[in-house]
This record gives sequence, structure tokens and C-alpha cells, in this order.
Amino acid sequence: MQYTLTSQKKRLRILFATFACILLVISGRLVYVQLFTAQSLRLLAAEQWYRDLPLMAKRGGIYDANGMLMAQSTLTYSIYVRPVAVTNPERVATVLADHLGMSYDFLLAKAKNRGASEHLIKMQVEKDVALEIARHNEDGIFLSQTYRRDYPLGATGGQVLGLVSIDNHGQEGIEAYYNKYLRGVDGRSAVESDLRGKPLKNGSQYYVPSLDGHDLNLNIDANIQRMVQDVIQKAYIDQGAKNVSALVMDVATSGVVASASAPFYDLNNQPRDNVAELLAGIKNLPMINVLEPGSTFKIITLAAAIEEGLTKESDRFNCPGFRMIAGERVKCWRSKGHSTQTLAEGVAQSCNCVFMDLGLRLGVDKYYEYLAKFGIGKKVGIDTFAEPNGLILDKKFVREVDLARIAFGQAIAVSPIQFQTVLNAIVGDGIMRTPRIVNNVDGVPDAITTPNRGKILSDKTCERVRELMYGVVNVGSGKHAGHAGFNIGGKTGTAQKYKNGIIDQGKYISSFIGFLTVDGKAKYTAYLMVDEPSKQGYYGSIVAAPYVGQIFGEIIAYKGFKPDPNIKGPFIPEWLVAPNAPPPLVTLPDINGMELYKAIALLQTMGFYIDVDGDGDKALGTFPEKGSRLKIGEPVVVLS
Repeated sequence: MQYTLTSQKKRLRILFATFACILLVISGRLVYVQLFTAQSLRLLAAEQWYRDLPLMAKRGGIYDANGMLMAQSTLTYSIYVRPVAVTNPERVATVLADHLGMSYDFLLAKAKNRGASEHLIKMQVEKDVALEIARHNEDGIFLSQTYRRDYPLGATGGQVLGLVSIDNHGQEGIEAYYNKYLRGVDGRSAVESDLRGKPLKNGSQYYVPSLDGHDLNLNIDANIQRMVQDVIQKAYIDQGAKNVSALVMDVATSGVVASASAPFYDLNNQPRDNVAELLAGIKNLPMINVLEPGSTFKIITLAAAIEEGLTKESDRFNCPGFRMIAGERVKCWRSKGHSTQTLAEGVAQSCNCVFMDLGLRLGVDKYYEYLAKFGIGKKVGIDTFAEPNGLILDKKFVREVDLARIAFGQAIAVSPIQFQTVLNAIVGDGIMRTPRIVNNVDGVPDAITTPNRGKILSDKTCERVRELMYGVVNVGSGKHAGHAGFNIGGKTGTAQKYKNGIIDQGKYISSFIGFLTVDGKAKYTAYLMVDEPSKQGYYGSIVAAPYVGQIFGEIIAYKGFKPDPNIKGPFIPEWLVAPNAPPPLVTLPDINGMELYKAIALLQTMGFYIDVDGDGDKALGTFPEKGSRLKIGEPVVVLS
């Protein structure tokens, strides 16, 4: 093949153009490196010549509504060994073994092992111990700032606060939910070193300080929180329950004042060696549980019916012990029935038939409008993780018989925080507010908002519901929650439990939800749930209401609320109001075979609170059994 002069010139031009493109690309890259990445490359280069240690940020403190410290971070140190910097491995091992109580052979192996640039020997070493180690000034031993999370109040508020990992990350509770505010920003310290990581004799050092986290201020009142935990721990033991939980809220703000479940543990002594116990004991059940509310849910039906004008004072309801609805028999809790009664009497006696009638008057469409309006089946937006939606039947599948059951608290499930938030509105000013555990974050003014979710009921309806709920405590099933001198309203509840979609026979959740009125306004609501009581029956009036009464009694004393002498209230035995006073004991008599009314009269004159289970005319026995030694004022179930 012959090459002409023209073809040679053409090839040269292509070659020059190629070189020019390459030169342009290289030049562009150099310009980019110089202008845009020079700083990052300098840092990468510096990292090759520096060895650094993290400086953990101090986590923000957590304070209760009164400024009482509930969680704090205490300065500690992590101990590291850098083998390339160690000049006397034996001496390093001896110093660390003496002060840390660790194996000399283990530490010696670490000091000699140059397979890693450094070894973390121990975290969260107390400050005085770390300073003693530092005074030896042994080459190759390095100290790094860390913090240990401490809880001055021990178990008080533990399930609200949650857990923090050893490396300063929130794992549960508000420690996790507000981790980005609490944690702060870690710093670092570094020293110039050779390629092997050995510090240079005259090398430079630099220090980037950590930034402390923000403090949290809670709506939790640590004193009320402690009272609640004492009460539910007592209930847990008294009732032989699976667990007992309680939630106290401020009606005006929907702030969470106390929340806990028993059993619980001291956060300063966490069972880290037993993961199942650790996780079970830290669950804030009022925030994450979903349960069938039972008769407490009748408050929802009552409020909706009154708001719609579907019931009035002159209404009379007949209760033969059941309703026949679309061919199905739906029972009242009292199988012999309540006979004819007014609305107030039906509410006080928690008659299922009354609430079935109210639910059916509302109808499926209207009832579901109110469920949506009240937020039933939806999260309320509480500031904690794992809040559930609740369980509610799709409206298109709801039959009349389903509506009747929902109206008295079956075939529906809610979370306690969801239900109690609605109650705050119903017994308050009718306005739904988003509940909050945290009141504010120091230095971050817009971190916490409490949206007004709208007015759900008229003032007139709220007032009427309050009056009817006072009757439950004054003359009805909730009398053990009452205190003379104060208007206290509420509702008992007894709900069946389910397993694999069917009723778990003999398993119940007994509950009471109530409110304390001070100076004419509802001040606090309290919701207490006893899961699977096994010692004193299962009615909410027996195993839940007395403990809410004790919570309200202690709040009254703590806050110094003054009683109104015109409000008599129900009889409350002294042992409930003053639990340290030794109660008198009375032997429960044998009433088997007696006429029911005579048996009830006998037990009432002895000072017991009576509930009846059955529809017979004669007494068949009692629970607890005859011969039991009981405190005056304790509940007794008469079997008939």
C-alpha cells in the first residue's frame, strides 16, 4: 500500500487533535481538582498522617414538668491501646489490669498485637479511674471522652424515657423519638503519626470539641408518675394480673402526666443479659397496646346520641337481659336484666341494652361519622414510636347486630392513648388536642407543636356527659373511684380477650376510665387496665375502679386541692384513701341457699361492696369463697 503526502498530513492532523483532546481533559481535571476538591483531598491526605479518637457528645438532660431531673449523662472515658505506640507492653498490661480489673494476659496480648491500629479495651470507665490510668503516662494508652446515661429517679418514668445504647443512641421511648435533639454532635481529637500510626515526637495535634445535646422538658409530673407506678404495682400483685397499666392526662392540654405498666424495672439496673425481660419491661403499653375497650366505650355512644338529640331525660329503657337484633340474641352483662330504667340509671348501671338502643338510633352511617370525627381507628400523633391505629370494622360490612355490639364496646379495638384523648375532649371543652409527652425542647422553640384537632362536641353535650358519668361513681359501678368533696366521673369496663380470632375463655381485661373535677372543671383523666386478673374476679368495678380512686386520692393530696363540703360522694373505705392504715378484717360468711336480697343485705351491712353474677333468686356462693378474711369495703361477687 502506498502513502501519499495528503494521507500523511491527514493522519498527523488526527493525531494532533487526539493529543489536544487528551490535554484538554487532563487540564480540565486539574482545574476541577484545584478548585473543587482540593480541601477534601487535603483532609484525606491529613488522615493518612493523623490518628484520631472520637469525643462523644454529652446527651441532653430530661426534666419533668416541675424541673426535676429524670435522665442525665455522666462523664466517663473509653480506654484504647495502640500497639505501634506501645514501648513497654508488660507495663501497659500491668497498669490497665490493676485499674480496670481485667486479665493481665488478655491485655498483654492486645498491647503486642499490631495486626490492628488500635484496640478498644473498655468503655464507660469512671472518671477517677481513667485519670489514675492517665497519670502513669504510658506510651500507647489513649483515653477518649464518653458518657453514661443515668436516671436519678430509678424506675420512675422508665417506660416513658426508654433506653439508650452504650454508644449514645436512643433505642426506646422518648430517648429514641427525640434522639436527634438529645444526642448532640460528636467531636474528635487527633495526633500526627507516621504511616504505621505511631505518634510523631514533635507532631501537631488538633481538637474538635463535641456539641452538647438539647434538654427536654416533659409534661410528665414525676411525683404523679411515682404515685401511679406504686398503685399499679400494688394492683399487679393484688390481682395476680399478667400486667397492669395506667395513663394520667391533663384535660386542658392533653399532656401526658403519667404513663406506666407493671411489671417494670429500674433503668439504672437494666436486665441487659435477658433481652426478653429487657424489652417487655420497657414497653409503654398505654401508648402501643390495642384492646377491646368493653363498657368504657359506651361513653362514645352516649356522647354521639346526646349530640344528635336522640335521647332525652324522659326516655325509658327496658332491659330483660338481652336484645333480639335481626334474629340474634345479644345479652346484657346482667343476664336477669335491669328492668325499666332512665338514661341516667342505664349509664350508672352500665346496661348494655340501653347502649344497643342508642347505637341503633344513630344507625351505621351516623355512628361511623362520629367514629371518624372522634378519630377512632386512627393514630392521634403522640410523640412516641409504634403507636397503633386500632381495629375497626369496615362500614360496608357492618350489620345491625355488629353496630349494637360496637355501641357497648365489643367488636372494636382502640389504643388507650387514642381513647383517652377523645375522653379529654368529651369531658373538657369538646376540643380534640394532639397529646404530647414532651412540652418543649430547650433551644429549639418550634420542635414541639400541639395541633388543635377541632371541636367534636358542643359544650352542652360535654356538660351532660359529665353529669351522667358522675352518676356512675356516685351511685353506680364506679363508686370505689370516688372521693367525698370532689366530683369524679367515670366508666367501668370488662372486656373479653381473643386468641386466634375466638374468645379466650376466662381471660379478661378489666378497666376503669375516669376524670377528676376541680373548681368546676375536669382537671385530670385516668385510665387503668388490669390484664387477666386472677384473684378477685374480673369486673372493672372490682379490680380497676378502686385503684383509680387511689390515684385520684393521692393527686388530690399532692396538689392540695380543697374539697367542696357540699359534694358528699360515695363511701370510700379508709384503707383505700390511706393505704398505710391497717384495715380491719372480717370473715366472709356462708350465704349458700339464702334468698338473694337477704344475702346482699347481710354482706352490705358487714361493709362489703357487692356485685352480682347470675340471674337466680338464691345465692349460690361468693367470690372470694366463704371463710375468707377480707378488708372492710372490699368487693365481693355474689353468685346466683
